Amino acid sequence: MILGKILGKITTSNFTFQITKETKNFEFVQVFHPVYNYVLCQVVEIERTNIDIAKCIVIGYKDDKGKTKPIRIPFEQDSEVLKAEEEFIKKIIKIDDTKASAFIGKLEDKDIKVNLDLEKLLTKHVAVLAKSGAGKSYAVGVLIEEIIKNKVPILIIDPHGEYRCLKEENLEEKERLEKYNMKPKGFQNIKEYGDPNIDAELIPLRLNHLIEPEDLLHLIPGKLSGTQKGILYSAIKRVSELTFTNILFELEKEENNSKWTLIDNINYLNNIGIFSSSGIPHNELIQISRCSILNFRGIPPNVQDIIVYKILKDLFEDRKKGKIPPFFTVIEESHNFCPERSFGEKTCSEILRTVASEGRKFGMGLCIISQRSARIDKSVLS
Repeated sequence: MILGKILGKITTSNFTFQITKETKNFEFVQVFHPVYNYVLCQVVEIERTNIDIAKCIVIGYKDDKGKTKPIRIPFEQDSEVLKAEEEFIKKIIKIDDTKASAFIGKLEDKDIKVNLDLEKLLTKHVAVLAKSGAGKSYAVGVLIEEIIKNKVPILIIDPHGEYRCLKEENLEEKERLEKYNMKPKGFQNIKEYGDPNIDAELIPLRLNHLIEPEDLLHLIPGKLSGTQKGILYSAIKRVSELTFTNILFELEKEENNSKWTLIDNINYLNNIGIFSSSGIPHNELIQISRCSILNFRGIPPNVQDIIVYKILKDLFEDRKKGKIPPFFTVIEESHNFCPERSFGEKTCSEILRTVASEGRKFGMGLCIISQRSARIDKSVLS
């Protein structure tokens, strides 16, 4: 069906056409090109004045090797714009679902499955950005289910306990799922960590009490003076195992009064209740076919910061050494963990910038989710 003819300015990425037959926004169309044969395009806006105009973007064509490519020569004036046939749309955009792929739904008004290439998705980073209530968590939940099915280890930073529903069958959407030849399913290979005082079903969220000197310096609130750093390094040298208890014992021996601020700060870290001799083993947190959820419901924001810093830093180091398998990390409400610097620096900001810039090379994928893209650190978002 011919929908209209191209007119006005034409580039290799977009064009407009005058509508002569009913056309919907986001409609897929195809246009013949003398060099590339038929090319798939999509309507992205419709303007109504004395004539109806549709603005389109160019998606691409299939080359001789079966790859979808953009055109390099614009269409000709007065080229006919046709409603795209389903088989042509499939030919251009459909991903082979026999590969590792994530089925996320069907193309609107079409019986065409939409699959994302997990190999590409998990070896690059992902941002899911939309206003509150737009369906970010639901969309990511669908993606996570597909990742779990493909046995990829996944870690979810969950500030509000939203993702525990992955363990349960979605019976409310049973009828809608039938349209996609799917049935509600709960996943059993999920472990959820958090505060058992808030929810008795949660596994206690505990971190290894053995820390590195740079961790100690990073975790201590505020900036240390040169004198305080000297006292701290002196105490560190005298301990065989660096724990908060051991370092406090050595600091007590110091005669300099500058030690008291250090002692107060380290006492604070020691008493927040997340460091333990029985911390979660990293190879338990990250396993093939395992989804681990860190449920932060009821945990103060400053403690959440410390947990995210310590876990991601340790997992990043383990991944570089090949001690754990490649995995994917999902961070909900990411603007709270890696805010743009004008909104303040968080304890975990630096490690998130490192993972965003270097994690891909070591098989550590990252997905950030937020309704406030302007408040996310620009280095992470880029």
